[in-house]
Amino acid sequence: MAVLAVCAAPLIASYITYYFIKPEGRTNYGALIDPRQHPIPAMASATLDGKPTGLDAYKGKWIMLKVGGSDCQQACQDQLFAMRQLRTMQGKEMERIERVWLITDNQPLETVLLRVNDGTRMLRAPADAVAKWLPVEQGGQASDHIYLIDPLGNLMMRFPKDPDPSKVKKDIAKVLKASAIG
Repeated sequence: MAVLAVCAAPLIASYITYYFIKPEGRTNYGALIDPRQHPIPAMASATLDGKPTGLDAYKGKWIMLKVGGSDCQQACQDQLFAMRQLRTMQGKEMERIERVWLITDNQPLETVLLRVNDGTRMLRAPADAVAKWLPVEQGGQASDHIYLIDPLGNLMMRFPKDPDPSKVKKDIAKVLKASAIG
């Protein structure tokens, strides 16, 4: 009986661990979002020169999304800079990522801002549709966050306001490594 107990103990322990002890830790920095609750809506978005387009034009690539008005103050500029740096930090994987800024008004952008953020896709989108779509932290607003959309067009992650770039880089590297698409 003792030999049977010694042999069965690891099996019993594994079942108890699997079914009754739930892990509390997590390895992601950004907040995971259930894409079923926040599908990308059909928005009347357009490029800066007025050509109709949407986020679906970038399907097949990971999208780092920033939202906000055209009056891009220092916090907005810092987010755009961080997005550019985070993409560059991915090394050979950076081609799998697109940077998109959804501009929620029709005011003109500063020429310097356009030049500094060359390579960032800038789309004008209706503010009400964007506000209804993107989840925010309690008391926050969508312009405080950077969002991540997978290559299938699912909103999947939201990074906190003023994120730690090294932790965001690790999250993006993890999803790129785990993903065979995009």
